[in-house]
Amino acid sequence: MTKEKKALFIIFGGTGDLANRKLYPSLYRLYKNGYLNEHFAVIGTARREWSDEYYREVVVSKVEDLADTKEQAEEFASHFYYQSHNVKDLEHYTTLKNLADRLDDKYQLEGNRMFYLAMSPNFFGIIAENIKEQQLITSTGFNRLIIEKPFGHDYQSALELNTHIRSSFEEDQIYRIDHYLGKEMVQNISTVRFGNQLIESMWNNQYINNIQVTLSESLGVEERGGYYDTSGALRDMVQNHVLQIVALLAMEPPSIMHDNEIRQEKIKALRALRLYSKDEVRLNFVRGQYGHSTVNGETLLGYCEEQNVAEDSQTETFVAGKLFIDNVRWSGVPIYIRTGKRLAEKGTQIDIEFKNIPHQLFQTENDEPLPPNVLSIFISPTEGFSLQLNAKKIGPGMKAEPIKLTSIRSAEETANNPEAYEKLILDCLNGDATNFTHWDEVASSWEFVDRIREAWDETTMEFPNYPSGSMGPIESMYLLKKDGFQWHWKPVKTIADEMTDK
Repeated sequence: MTKEKKALFIIFGGTGDLANRKLYPSLYRLYKNGYLNEHFAVIGTARREWSDEYYREVVVSKVEDLADTKEQAEEFASHFYYQSHNVKDLEHYTTLKNLADRLDDKYQLEGNRMFYLAMSPNFFGIIAENIKEQQLITSTGFNRLIIEKPFGHDYQSALELNTHIRSSFEEDQIYRIDHYLGKEMVQNISTVRFGNQLIESMWNNQYINNIQVTLSESLGVEERGGYYDTSGALRDMVQNHVLQIVALLAMEPPSIMHDNEIRQEKIKALRALRLYSKDEVRLNFVRGQYGHSTVNGETLLGYCEEQNVAEDSQTETFVAGKLFIDNVRWSGVPIYIRTGKRLAEKGTQIDIEFKNIPHQLFQTENDEPLPPNVLSIFISPTEGFSLQLNAKKIGPGMKAEPIKLTSIRSAEETANNPEAYEKLILDCLNGDATNFTHWDEVASSWEFVDRIREAWDETTMEFPNYPSGSMGPIESMYLLKKDGFQWHWKPVKTIADEMTDK
């Protein structure tokens, strides 16, 4: 039986895009599934002068497609209240506290409060400080602060922000959200590793040749040009999403599947990342920027032609790199990563390439060396697994050919998956920090990324250096080719064709 959660959600940035697209639908799904029922309330805050009635109309419009009836959506929205708010005005926090206290009594929330900072990171510190100073933190229930990325723009700014927030909240009250950690197949990494003796026994440098992580985006920067031009792919994607996936792939088995133990193993893996010198950065990392091109008859702007982007911008929209985890398990195994915008297709995929057996018994029957065994984990939009093996080709002789053991989730299964934000908000309600990032993870990630950024800032690139609709600069292919490897990325259509061929 679903256990109802009691809580007051105070959403700073309640009129923003994140709240409208992700938070309200996710809260509604929790409501529809019984995790939220009678004993919850939401206060949306922002600078706009909205009434409760108008705010509820907005909320209904964002969730009515998910509701069985409009009345159900309206009943859900009746728990929402709006408070116009200037985050720097102390009187507004007093007004907010009075409303919060009234709602706590009305809905019997037992002092449980979740503060969601869905706005510019520039305000994170001052909001956290005023929440404490103006006594919005209760003494009777839990108080949890959810923070969106980016958490700083380098190690020093992240440290200053963390110090500011930690003056008001303890580390176990802070939930730094990374929506990739809420994705079903990212959470499946641990199950595949630790739930299968076949896999875990070979999950080391004795059997694995290399690991590849691809986060590909087909869209450009769209309306985010102003933000993106101060960030770039390295800070926007590698520092958080990519390195979080790497940590899950590289971590040692925890003693138990509990948030503290899992976090500690992830922290150890990130701390073992090899920190490059500037010369090593230039050898092991590639950056790119997409250019003007025509794809399927559609003319696509180059990055520097996008709205709110400088005409001579040196901001990278693509990153590829070779990482090393310097510990006993992973010594000598390269981990190749890449992420970029305006690439050929949207998709996230992990490929683990295993070493070939030392003596190829069937080589005389085959014109070329047998391909390696590859385990592929498809994160999105396709969800599933594929294992490439070698088998005898039908006919005379012992000629071998690669075959794939593939399990792809149906569109119906994928559609019925809980959305990432839904799962993460529920985790936070349960006090489960497994799929949130600890400060030590953030710090280690920034220390690694800052080395790359510092090396890049000393040189000027000839941009653009890859056309929209490609898979990035040609140098990202050479990054693997010089080591004798190649990317195993599979377009969605190819995966579908392989499933059809079965």
